[in-house]
Amino acid sequence: MLVRELAEWLGATFEGDGEKDIAGVAAVETAGAADLSFVAGRKAARAAQASAAGCLIVPADFANPGRTVVRAGDPRLAFARAVARLTPRQPDEPGVHPRACVHETAKLGAGVRIGAGCVVGRRVAIGADSLLHANVTVYDDCEIGQRAILHSGCVIGADGFGFVLVGGRYEKFPQVGRVVIGDDVEIGANSCVDRAALGVTWIGDGAKLDNLVHVAHNCRIGRHVVVAAQTGFSGGVVVEDGAVVGGQVGVGDKARIESGAVIGSGSGILSSKVVHGGQVVWGTPARPLKEHLEQLASLARLPSLRREFAELKQRLERMEDAAGRRR
Repeated sequence: MLVRELAEWLGATFEGDGEKDIAGVAAVETAGAADLSFVAGRKAARAAQASAAGCLIVPADFANPGRTVVRAGDPRLAFARAVARLTPRQPDEPGVHPRACVHETAKLGAGVRIGAGCVVGRRVAIGADSLLHANVTVYDDCEIGQRAILHSGCVIGADGFGFVLVGGRYEKFPQVGRVVIGDDVEIGANSCVDRAALGVTWIGDGAKLDNLVHVAHNCRIGRHVVVAAQTGFSGGVVVEDGAVVGGQVGVGDKARIESGAVIGSGSGILSSKVVHGGQVVWGTPARPLKEHLEQLASLARLPSLRREFAELKQRLERMEDAAGRRR
């Protein structure tokens, strides 16, 4: 694809050789003369100076020393669209793989693709153009919206972790709810969404869950929420629309993360805690980012404070000895 054709398709402008043919895509550090790459951030801008990429997608303020570039308001987004155009995926053929097991009461929308080894239970509904990769399990009575993507190993609708201690032993609390997943949701490999004890565990439209994410019973994950890998939500957690949750976050039961909040990787959210809308929090227990950084800075000073304390203690002891001798 020629540079000028790419720029026109992206609705962007180009500088340099518009007739240059772009055949592939690569990272800015490894791109060659026929590759397209992009610049987003200062580190990438520095790397771009030595890059052999044939064309770069760059922000409006990128200083161009005579290179072939395409200028875009959001280089990362423009590059993502270019990747889809330059390296199209083999289309998934709709239908059920012969080695999948789909119950006769399940309802599959038009264009649904069910991969090998999948198990789809009773009364499951899967919306149009959704894709279940190999070895996905969907338990009975779950609902999946349109254009959803479930990667290998997903388990949707397993029992929530509900037990009652009676006479020194645990009895199972029946998990008789279900799971409802909205449109355009993507759930990564080996992630689990448990059915509600009563009612619904709900994943909103456009939510994106990474690999190894666990959503417990009766959680409500809002629209366009993004969750990174190895994060776990305890029962009854609410995550409102547009929140961002980093990797390896643990969220206690019945906590609430309000719209637009950002939870830093490795954070711990205590049970029933409310993270307010738009707030950025980090640490365990999670606290506002500024406070967390101040505490980290204080911790970093502890070794020097300890030395200073030891020196002051020695000086005090010497002063007390001198005073004792004068008496």
